[in-house]
Amino acid sequence: MLTSKQRAYLRSLANTEDAIFQVGKGGVNENLIAQLNNALKARELIKIKVLETAMLSAREACDMVCEATGAMPVQCIGSRFVIYKRNDESPVINIPRT
Repeated sequence: MLTSKQRAYLRSLANTEDAIFQVGKGGVNENLIAQLNNALKARELIKIKVLETAMLSAREACDMVCEATGAMPVQCIGSRFVIYKRNDESPVINIPRT
């Protein structure tokens, strides 16, 4: 589980990033989950946008993605959300242990 300071640190990192995935009218499917797992392994921190055509809110999509990938939600604002999953083999992001 992330502390509020760790979450704030991750939010600051994600602030400058663009959304690299989109959830559209197809919703959260197996293909999207597979791509997200690969990206989480490489990046650890991902920003995702939920399009207006999606039948889900950003919060619902975030919850579904986190459950399917084992990632932790960092932030959900408007149509975008940020998730984090640590890569135990070769960590990319060094989170403060406060």
